[in-house]
Formats: sequence, structure tokens, C-alpha cells
Amino acid sequence: MQQLNAAIYESWRHVFKLDPDRELDDGALERICTSGTDAVIVGGSSGVTYDNTVDLMSRIRRYEVPCALEVSSEEAAVPGFDYYFVPLVLNTPHGEWVAGRQIAALRKYGTFIPWNETAAEGYLILNETAEAARLTGAQTRLDAESVAAHVYMADRLMRLPILYVEYSGTFGDMELLKRVRGLLTGSRLFYGGGIDSAGKARQAAEFAHTVVVGNALYDRLDAALETVQAVKETRSPYDHAK
Repeated sequence: MQQLNAAIYESWRHVFKLDPDRELDDGALERICTSGTDAVIVGGSSGVTYDNTVDLMSRIRRYEVPCALEVSSEEAAVPGFDYYFVPLVLNTPHGEWVAGRQIAALRKYGTFIPWNETAAEGYLILNETAEAARLTGAQTRLDAESVAAHVYMADRLMRLPILYVEYSGTFGDMELLKRVRGLLTGSRLFYGGGIDSAGKARQAAEFAHTVVVGNALYDRLDAALETVQAVKETRSPYDHAK
């Protein structure tokens, strides 16, 4: 049975996330792709189509940086990426975002999916004003016990390879992120949200295995690029002593 080679993303400390529905000129894209980031993920919550996804992928392909697609809809299922991530929203009462849309897509494309380059991401969306929260009906106001329960579900019951804590649009609660990291036994912790400076990148990198920087690329490009080195220089207290 084919399974995703975990080494693909286990070495990623920093990634940039690009939205096919947002404008980015060639000069900015070159700086992003040659910044030293470990990978570029393509994905978005709305306005993502086959055409704009293909266009962005073809532009990224000019560079050597690994490129992954977050498959948020059937329309955006574009072949040719290095890796694929399929999001499952854990904190929504609407089953379509956990297994409904995914099952529908698998009925059509299951036999064509490159399974050894594909992995599920368990999303925990914690910013109620984020587009992803509104779209999925995510229950974002979770107390510590509820957060722990979602971590147990993702990490120990579902054994998902990735748990993505998402605060898209705002900088999250680092104490909560610390708690999540301490509960994990197997899942890799991705963090995204509000990383628009080297300082915030360092804070997130103390607890997240992988720090994801997205919105700042469109609003504060120079500051966003500085997060690459900041993350890679940050040593997590959870790292094994060397």
C-alpha cells in the first residue's frame, strides 16, 4: 500500500502559502521562491479555480522550490504539483467539511490520486472572522479542554500526519499553541496566522514544527521574507538536544 513519504514535509520549518485568487507580480514571486523557504503551498478559501491554480503553478515551476497544492475544492484539483494536502476541518459541526466533499472527490478521482505524495491535514480554525471559518461554520471559541479533545482526535484517534492550527488574518494564542504541541505524539504541527514580522515568526517557531506565512506576502513582502531566516534560526524547546 502506498503512503505519503513523511520525510517530504518533516524537514519543513518554514513555508510560504500563495493564494491563486490574489495578484502577485513576477518580481515578488521570484523573491519568494528564491528566499530559502522550504516549500510553497498553493491554496485559498475562495475564488480558487482550475485556471488560476494552473497559472500560479506554472509560474512557480520556474524555480526549484518544492510546490504543494492544498486541495480545497474539486475545481482546484490540478495535476503537476510535487505534493498534495487535503484539508479536513475538525472543529465544524458540518460533516461535509470532514468527509463529505472529500468522499465526493474521491469517487471521481480516487484512482488517479498520487497517494505517495498526498496527505490529510486536520485543520483547527480558531479565528472566527477568517473566511475559512465563515465558509465552514467552524466553532472557533474553544476552551482548553475542547482544544485538547480536538488534538486527541487528530493525533491519536485519526492519526493524521498534520495538524494545522489556523488563525488566518490574526496572530494567534501562543500559549495555546504551546499546549497543542505538548499534547502531540505523532502529528506534525503547522501554524498559520498573522505572521508579518520576524519576531512573530520566532514566537510561532518555538512551538510549531512548521510555520506558514501567507497574507503578509501581499501586504508586507520585505517583512514576510525576513521570516524565513527568523524561523530557521529559532530552536524549539521541544527539539531533541544535539
